[in-house]
Amino acid sequence: MIWFLKRMPLLIVLGITVLVMSNCTMLGMNYASLETGNKALPQPPLDVQAITGSSATRDELKQAFEDTLYGPWPKGMPVTFSQWHVVDPDYLDGRGTLEESEITIGSGEGARLFHLVAAFPKSDRSSPVVVSQTFSTNCASFPGEPVTAADMSVCDGSEMDGVMGKVVTQIFGRYIAEVPVSRYFDLGLAYASFYASELVPDKNGEAQAVMARMGGPINPTSALMAWSYGFSAALDALEADPRIDSQRMAVMGHSRHGKSALIAGVWDRRVAAVIAHQSGFAGAALSRSETGEGLVRMAKSYPHWLSPNVQAYLTDLASLPVDQHELLALLAPTPVLLGNGRRDVWSDPNSTYRAAEAASAVYDADGAGGLSDSGMRAFDPESDLAYWLRPGGHSIVPKDIDAFTTFLAAHLEKAAPPETAVQIAN
Repeated sequence: MIWFLKRMPLLIVLGITVLVMSNCTMLGMNYASLETGNKALPQPPLDVQAITGSSATRDELKQAFEDTLYGPWPKGMPVTFSQWHVVDPDYLDGRGTLEESEITIGSGEGARLFHLVAAFPKSDRSSPVVVSQTFSTNCASFPGEPVTAADMSVCDGSEMDGVMGKVVTQIFGRYIAEVPVSRYFDLGLAYASFYASELVPDKNGEAQAVMARMGGPINPTSALMAWSYGFSAALDALEADPRIDSQRMAVMGHSRHGKSALIAGVWDRRVAAVIAHQSGFAGAALSRSETGEGLVRMAKSYPHWLSPNVQAYLTDLASLPVDQHELLALLAPTPVLLGNGRRDVWSDPNSTYRAAEAASAVYDADGAGGLSDSGMRAFDPESDLAYWLRPGGHSIVPKDIDAFTTFLAAHLEKAAPPETAVQIAN
């Protein structure tokens, strides 16, 4: 009894932490439905011929997404980056180097700087790369390495150390913060990531103020669009390095950063593959779906993620001029992996599958391999529109890394060159 009383404050803190974190994902005992044939078809219907045959139709769809959900792609916003600074010349026991570049987006006093950390494998040829956005700082992604923290200090340890870090990883998985770089090295991949909130903070009010001060000819009006442009800026820095194969650059994100990875793949056609893990609403889940978090709740809870324009549609989702199957269609023929957890009903794996099922016709028409028709349990990493469903909730676990690396191994070798993708986009 005395032991329990002594630890009561810690137990209370842990209990509150679990409740707060699980409220973000509605962790529970529910399972996502595997039935798709009894659901309404995604609306509006896709005009497959127009999307595949007309760059004007694609441009109109992109504009509709900007006007409705995401705000403008900040085309022309200045991007600069520093030379690489070597953090660890013998990273992973000499398998590669760990390096860091300062990337600045915008102009004037409001320009935003963030740190891109990259692990380059030692190789005699250029390497494909996967770029990820992270929830935690670079200190947590690369624990024990003297990378630069968001406050410009040198990292000493990780916020994932201690009891709180163990709680977070128990809920959100082993790899929610730390990166298994060795797994990517095994494929001959370079790996790069940045802390998205260092670019635009994930906080309503503060995010909008930061974006308003960034300068440039066009400002984003949503954090999702700004984070997506962060992916593009990271590609600028990596593309300029001869160690990177600029025709094989993939982007990857989990949850809100899965949303921004999908957006980046549509607006920056240099992206050779996309992994969007549990991206949910405003990502791959259908906005009209009545399962899970729902667009209405998300837009009210995190208004800074989306354009203010979306508020006009929240009382009548049927009036939305676009839905997420169209976003997936705009990605064609870029290979895309949509990761899901069976208990992650909050992110709506069912409507994500149905969105992919509808977009698959565009992939087929573009000469790519569309979604497997074997149902939600099937995982075909060779497909250009792949769907992955595992047991468990909203997290990143070893099984996910297995799926990610299998998909990347299947697609980065045959990814379309950037010039082909640009012709499709324009």
